[in-house]
Amino acid sequence: MRAVVQRVREARVDVDGTSVGSIRNGLLIYLGVRGGDGKSDVEYLVEKILGLRIFEDEFSKMNLSVTEKKGEILIISQFTLYGDCRKGRRPSFSEAASPADARILYDFFVGRCMESNLNVKTGVFQERMKVYSVNDGPVTMLLDSKREF
Repeated sequence: MRAVVQRVREARVDVDGTSVGSIRNGLLIYLGVRGGDGKSDVEYLVEKILGLRIFEDEFSKMNLSVTEKKGEILIISQFTLYGDCRKGRRPSFSEAASPADARILYDFFVGRCMESNLNVKTGVFQERMKVYSVNDGPVTMLLDSKREF
């Protein structure tokens, strides 16, 4: 399971011209599920993301987590995080989980984030979305539950 985590001032996701989720001051998370991923991958990423100290404290040091900052979270499903571009010009998505399997783990991930009592919003799984964000910093982290990078 992979996540691109961006610290944002604000973020919004639209589907068919309608805003379905928006946040201010928090994390925009793009989440990709790999075939063979399980609940342990979700648990690892949720714990890691909620504890990442990427928000500034009163001394302008990245020392606070989204939980400590009481920030908001916007989660977007993103199967293209498993796009393999090493051969040719067309990405292969053969490592991405099937939509049915990915949906189960995506929903579990969202539920686990909601247990943090933070304001958690989402896009719409398997829909074409337009995501708007104002990055803060910018701060962008790449996480992989298999620790491949």
